[in-house]
Amino acid sequence: MNDNKLEVALIQMHIEAGNTEANFTRLKAKLHEAVAGGVKPDVIMFPEMWNTGYALEQINELADEEGRATHELLSAFSREHSVHLIGGSIAEKRSDGVYNTAYVYNREGDKTADYSKIHLFRLMDEEKHLQAGRKLGELNIEGTPAGLMICYDIRFPELTRKLALDGAKILFVPAEWPHPRLNHWRTLLTARAIENQMYVIACNRVGTSGSTNFFGNSLIIDPWGEIVAEAGEEETILRAQIDVSLVDEVRTRIPVFEDRRPSFYL
Repeated sequence: MNDNKLEVALIQMHIEAGNTEANFTRLKAKLHEAVAGGVKPDVIMFPEMWNTGYALEQINELADEEGRATHELLSAFSREHSVHLIGGSIAEKRSDGVYNTAYVYNREGDKTADYSKIHLFRLMDEEKHLQAGRKLGELNIEGTPAGLMICYDIRFPELTRKLALDGAKILFVPAEWPHPRLNHWRTLLTARAIENQMYVIACNRVGTSGSTNFFGNSLIIDPWGEIVAEAGEEETILRAQIDVSLVDEVRTRIPVFEDRRPSFYL
């Protein structure tokens, strides 16, 4: 990290529903690709439910028991390559059921945060197979407070605002967001950036699962709502540099948070 600047890499990848071995193998290869070559990233993120995809009928058998296999891979990689990982999200099996959970790792390989998806998406029957999370996704990247939400969560602006009020300057969003709702994806992410004057960094999957097509279009959006980088519909690693100091500049120029009148919002 250079002062307030962060090099970010998003692994936009295909996910094979129900094939955890193939997905782990693919992610390992993509992680090594992300740290190879020119500018080394400070932060790498990947999509939602990358270990199993939406094989929800078999999710109890496929889910990572207490996240052990995921932890082993991500902790070792972040430590070896001195990089922060926003670990997409996985199907994580606990004693009380399966959760859609994201893990966060620092450069030393320590798990510093986790977040389980609060809003379960009924259109894909998540509520029938998954447990809802019970805490906010709050983390810190080398002194910068940040927030973490998963896919459907972005349709709930109250959640993003709560994270912003708690100090978040970056919002990370792993997702499996399908056609035909590309316009919703772009519009909602841009709105969350503008209204909260924060960076929004969103990593979507690509490919087809059953009859559902996923369009990718991973995005990095600045606090003005300007798109810094956007991927297409193919597997790729989207890279960009962000300057976190821009958040304070934007919040000073348009003092939205100072002008709030929350007594009217309840």
